[in-house]
Amino acid sequence: MSLELLILGSNSAAFAHRRHHTAQLFKLQDQHFLIDCGEGTQLLMKRHKVKLSRIDHIFISHLHGDHYFGLIGLLSTMHLFGRKKELLLVGPPGLKEILQLQLRYSETSLNFHIQFVEFTPNESEMVLDHPKFTVTTMPMDHRVPCSGYLFKEKPKKRRINRNKLPEVQLSNLDILRLKDGEDVLNTDGSVKYENKLLTLDPNPSYSYAFFSDTRLRPELKSMIEGVDMLYHEATFANDMKDRAIQTYHTTAEQAAQYAKEAGVGKLILGHFSARYKELDPIIDEAKAVFKNTELAIEGTKFVVDGK
Repeated sequence: MSLELLILGSNSAAFAHRRHHTAQLFKLQDQHFLIDCGEGTQLLMKRHKVKLSRIDHIFISHLHGDHYFGLIGLLSTMHLFGRKKELLLVGPPGLKEILQLQLRYSETSLNFHIQFVEFTPNESEMVLDHPKFTVTTMPMDHRVPCSGYLFKEKPKKRRINRNKLPEVQLSNLDILRLKDGEDVLNTDGSVKYENKLLTLDPNPSYSYAFFSDTRLRPELKSMIEGVDMLYHEATFANDMKDRAIQTYHTTAEQAAQYAKEAGVGKLILGHFSARYKELDPIIDEAKAVFKNTELAIEGTKFVVDGK
């Protein structure tokens, strides 16, 4: 398993129809990321048996309350549970000041260090460069500074074909060279072990794009072209397109057309307006354009583990 997304909350603005505010848990290899943290997120995490101790990265898209009002409560619980590990927190300008003010007036000094990374509004930049993956911001078109996030695995090493291994045991150095795509040479420069005979192609590298509150962003299409999974807000159905434009949001049909043009593997729609008790208008509209579309229903888990 390489990529997994658990939906915790999927509604916009207000709790309604048993749908909570935006929050999702994203897993890439052995890393756990919390993306947005609306009110009640920690309760939803408990409901879905998510361990707080596993979360070392939190990404906040913007400072509208339905995307971060649960953050101070979550951090406080981590503190009360005795967390010591450093936490990476990426978010918009102002978030650090808000949290510091809340902690100051509650006279709370956290047990753990928070590494704040403030994204630059209206610019795309790499905010995390891990040995196995990168996370890059994508500027959204919303009423306040807002960013999406692109998670991309780095190219993986070649795999040793254990069915083709020579009878003589390979050294660790030989294995490293073969995984790096090199032939193993004798001291005289001749080929001792030919790479193509002993290795298999690398496993695929996966990618996930999170588009928070935004009008359509055609200029970002090249950044997400071919991603395995795209989450895109779809606050309204297309009959409310004018309302979507006025409030800096997107319709289901627009998001589906965007996913189709970008050639993504799967589209996940979320951030639903409270006016929709039933979500049939959203999913039906999107599937008519891009068949491989699903709704961000709370508790739903989406997995990508092969191509």
